[in-house]
Amino acid sequence: MRTFADTTELAAAEGEHLGYSDWLTVTQERINQFAEATGDHQWIHVDPERAAEGPFGTTIAHGYLSLSLLPHFGPQVYTIAKRPKMGINYGLNRVRFLQPVKVGSRIRDGIELVEVKETSNGLLVTTKHTLEIEGEERDALVAEALALMVP
Repeated sequence: MRTFADTTELAAAEGEHLGYSDWLTVTQERINQFAEATGDHQWIHVDPERAAEGPFGTTIAHGYLSLSLLPHFGPQVYTIAKRPKMGINYGLNRVRFLQPVKVGSRIRDGIELVEVKETSNGLLVTTKHTLEIEGEERDALVAEALALMVP
């Protein structure tokens, strides 16, 4: 866990790799809950028997489930002691799903601080997230996330 005193100290770390989150096991229960929340019940996600005969040999997490875990991982990697009034998800610049996450896999997030930019609304922070799958050569996804920190 990396702790920055304030947003000025965070901005000084622009271009640095901030670290890695803890490993998280992707369970069938989590996949099923995501399917319920989104209405995406495709068999490759929620039908273990049919998925066993499919292209991946088991069920896989939804790509958007993997992406939705970035806010879970972020606070494990870095924090700001003197926090801004609020932080708002501002969007994504680029997302690529590189490899499916099979049920039972362990994943973690590596975060790089790409850019910190002053705007009229606050500090726009761009981070690059690389979601790794334990034991796999290829990552699950790479995404650039934007957060607006409002003073």
